[in-house]
Amino acid sequence: MNADIPADGPEVDPSTTINQDPDIASSPHTDVEPAPPPRPDDLVADRDPRPTRKGGRGLAGLLGASLLAAVLASTGTAAVLTSTAVPATAPAATANTRAVDTAPNAEDITAVVATARKSVVTITANGVTTNGPFTVPSTGVGSGVILTSNGYILTNRHVVEDSQSLSVTLMDGRELPATIVRISDTTDLALIKVDATGLPAATIGDSDSLQVGQTAIAIGSPLGTYTETVTRGIVSGLDREITVTDQSTRRQSTLKGLIQTDAAINPGNSGGPLLDAAGRVIGLNTAVATSAEGLGFAIPIAAARDLIGLATGSAA
Repeated sequence: MNADIPADGPEVDPSTTINQDPDIASSPHTDVEPAPPPRPDDLVADRDPRPTRKGGRGLAGLLGASLLAAVLASTGTAAVLTSTAVPATAPAATANTRAVDTAPNAEDITAVVATARKSVVTITANGVTTNGPFTVPSTGVGSGVILTSNGYILTNRHVVEDSQSLSVTLMDGRELPATIVRISDTTDLALIKVDATGLPAATIGDSDSLQVGQTAIAIGSPLGTYTETVTRGIVSGLDREITVTDQSTRRQSTLKGLIQTDAAINPGNSGGPLLDAAGRVIGLNTAVATSAEGLGFAIPIAAARDLIGLATGSAA
């Protein structure tokens, strides 16, 4: 959800301001449309779009030492790029990951995308927003990725946190109520669940073995409207660090070890998967810079190891 940085917030050089990935913009529940995307040019629209969704929780403004601002990718929170760390030595893959190999002839990704899109969902979070002495209903939209056939779904914490109710829309058009299973207390991740069976689960890749330059594919629901939108780029950098400020609470949090990509990420993409050329999940899209070209960020899938283990019954 994207939102402008409050007037009373830290002063940022306008020439370097960035917005974050598709988060949810704060707005009244009645007839409020999501904020316009930072740059809609690179979006690949769904060939069979479903009815338009309205609403979105506002993204908080980003502030950091580099004076480069970024916004979370749900239609709500913003962040600032504070540093770019040197990539650390990649740790060994674990039982919850699968080796990521560069797929041959990766130019044509239609078959990969056709399979991967089935495991991507749109998440609608209903809650309330406080505006001075008033409390008004609000709606936010983000994305998620199916982990198991029995309904466990991975998404961003900022997509579902503080929600009063959740609903998940599958690619086949079904809309199901969802509940929060666990919210990470260390990074911007959450595990939710719907009551269903036979769902198409995503294939989990190995983010620890990523290399700069390899293909990256982002899938999500920008603006909560263009469901299962696909964009493509490369892994532009590794081990990035950004600081996020929640506009409503003024709380700041730092996300470390992020994957940087130039695959287009927009409000509503938060919680959607970042894939390798073979269609395996290597990260979860979470933030994008709005005043720069091709500057998006994803949380490595390795950071979700505990939540994936909880969903699959293999938690340590």
